[in-house]
Amino acid sequence: MVSFPSEHKYSHFGTFSMLLSATFVALCLLAAPVRAQNATSAYVDPSVPTGRPIPADYTGALRPQIHYSPPRGFMNDPNGMFVDAEGVYHLYYQYNPTDTVAGNQHWGHATSRNLYTWDNQPIAIYPGAEGEAIFSGSSVIDVNNTSGFFPNQTNGVVAFYTLNTAEEQTQDVAYSTDGGYTFTKYVNNPVISINSTQFRDPKVIWYPLTQQWVMVVAYAQEFTIGFFTSPNLTTWTHASNFSRHGLLGLQYECPNLLHMPMLSNVSIENPLDESNVASSDMFILYISINPGAPLGGSIGEYFPGTFNGTHFSPVDQAARIADFGKDNYAAQFFYGIPATLPQISIAWASNWQYTQVVPTGQLEGFRSAMSLPRYNALANTTRGDYTLVSLPYDLSPLYSSTSSLANSSALANSSLLYDYSSTAPSGAVTFNMTITSIPLANVTGTANFTFMSSVTGESIRGGFFLGGDTPFWIDRGYIRGFENPFFTDKFSTNSLIDTDTQTFRLQVVIDRSILEVFLENGLRSATTTFFAEGMLDTLVISTRELNPGVQVSTEVFGLNSAWTPLADSNGTVAGNVTMASQRVRRNMLGHVNL
Repeated sequence: MVSFPSEHKYSHFGTFSMLLSATFVALCLLAAPVRAQNATSAYVDPSVPTGRPIPADYTGALRPQIHYSPPRGFMNDPNGMFVDAEGVYHLYYQYNPTDTVAGNQHWGHATSRNLYTWDNQPIAIYPGAEGEAIFSGSSVIDVNNTSGFFPNQTNGVVAFYTLNTAEEQTQDVAYSTDGGYTFTKYVNNPVISINSTQFRDPKVIWYPLTQQWVMVVAYAQEFTIGFFTSPNLTTWTHASNFSRHGLLGLQYECPNLLHMPMLSNVSIENPLDESNVASSDMFILYISINPGAPLGGSIGEYFPGTFNGTHFSPVDQAARIADFGKDNYAAQFFYGIPATLPQISIAWASNWQYTQVVPTGQLEGFRSAMSLPRYNALANTTRGDYTLVSLPYDLSPLYSSTSSLANSSALANSSLLYDYSSTAPSGAVTFNMTITSIPLANVTGTANFTFMSSVTGESIRGGFFLGGDTPFWIDRGYIRGFENPFFTDKFSTNSLIDTDTQTFRLQVVIDRSILEVFLENGLRSATTTFFAEGMLDTLVISTRELNPGVQVSTEVFGLNSAWTPLADSNGTVAGNVTMASQRVRRNMLGHVNL
């Protein structure tokens, strides 16, 4: 049920009749008999498997090995992400299991303990009738049973999603008594209805100072984020709006609101060290835009500010872009991470301008992958207060060896060439570069990298100009496997050299068809997909025309496939299903492998 304070003038649609209609619907729902509806009982597309995971082949040349991708079909926004008391991360996602384009939306589901090795679970939430779609949303753990769904239970999961039909988008609830593996839809759905077809993507958090739940949800084409509060997850009261800030594009989507810690010093070698992370009163409101990004299509922006339980106040009116590539959208942050720690996010690594035609669909039967999981915190810099720092979640458990595959501590005005075709058969590699003793004036030189195929000659490249306005660039234009007028091939940003440390740091991760770069300890980052005709297998790192005395070091690490250990002798990943609190693996026939 939704209620609006008497002093609130509902401005999104400007008609009193709509408010009356929404109230009438809510009252009718309250009068209905209270009975639960299982998430799969009312309607299931007969072509969609229920109660079992979908088997998958993760061996394709374009299939990422350390980034999550669906077993088959089409995936977009991450949804419902939370970490439970046992340290299991739950990733739900927008999923069409029957085609490699968007449509027939369900919530797919995967779980992990390290955010890289994922167990595909059965589909979590299904449409309840033909013509319905389960759109994006979020999940929380109702530890204190404020909802009443979980007597004698502290691990009940409540999911919020947008139910999309041709007539309306409403905010609905489903709850899980088994830790987030199966869901029952709330009988009195919807919990918020405003008679709109452009009202979606609820994200819910707990606000301890008021002992209330808080929801942010997008009035998409009004460029407004609505704030709602609730004591029990089912009765919601409108509290405030955040309207027309930053880049507008053509619509707002997928908002996030979360408490964010501050880094004391972003310039140190390990800025995420526990001693460098401080609690703060800062929140960020993260908004996704599609279409209308500066480079076209979809993008994310964020606003740092304060939140008092009902109203969000940004520190300024600046539009801060979260990722300077073109393939990072609809990022969501895990519920359940303490506010004093770096927050963890995952984004969809694609762009709506071309996602439904990229070649993985016809070649390998899937489309889209997620970004790397990322640590996030705020930091103040010379020219940018409250910058969102974003760095990869710890990759070291994936290292193919305890020592680097290649390294150099004397790379100034020199180069390193490394063939990783045999030492990193996954095709996933990461390297870091550190440039030190950069002079404060009259700086010259470049630092570049190239990943190439020794068979086809294709390459994806990037580099940094140390002088001038210090631009960093990425070029995917030498990859030949996909042509599209919207598949922008060059990206750049500016990354100022820290004058206190006179140091520049770069980390790069490549994974078959995804490249991610992190500059200056994560002050800038970019996600870029590419689709090569030949496997990339060679790395060249070089520097040129650096000032005398500048030092450059680099290390290259191979990354093991997260999927290979889960595959059977035929290369098939069967997926998992949870039964009686025990996670077990099933083979292709559906039999349990103990």
